[in-house]
Amino acid sequence: MMSLLKNLCSRSFCILLIAVSIAAGSILTANVQKAWAVNPDEVLADPVLEKRARDLSAGLRCMVCQNQSIDDSDADLARDLRLLVRERLVQGDSDEQVIDFLVSRYGEFVLLKPRLDKQTIILWSFPVIILIIGISTIWFSRRKAGSTEPQIVPLNDEEKQRLQNLLDGK
Repeated sequence: MMSLLKNLCSRSFCILLIAVSIAAGSILTANVQKAWAVNPDEVLADPVLEKRARDLSAGLRCMVCQNQSIDDSDADLARDLRLLVRERLVQGDSDEQVIDFLVSRYGEFVLLKPRLDKQTIILWSFPVIILIIGISTIWFSRRKAGSTEPQIVPLNDEEKQRLQNLLDGK
């Protein structure tokens, strides 16, 4: 009876602890607002160009944050890149020209989604190759396991004699 009561108390304590943790986390994050990285002074007057700039910025990596787009990053370099993208668009560059310019300056790493070309073909094909190898391995191992039946090899005379001696207790 005592162990049951102890077990219930520990479960109740754990549930209470989880509930308090969730509540505390909710309270702490309730007042946190998402930072809008694009400042109002960066926004272009032309909504079409601004949309293109936002689309381009969403696909470009912040070299400081590395896992954020320059559209989401508050880093100074990201701000400079956002301004550069907008400046190039205002000058009349196409989206591809802007991307080519940034890739020539910072390398393919600036793209959040690398292009498919000679240098990145292995990167893009690697998951497919691993999947094919895995399926082939499973298929061959199951095929081999299913085709092998145990072979019964008859005992030779010496083995028969030893078996008989063991059975007779000698």
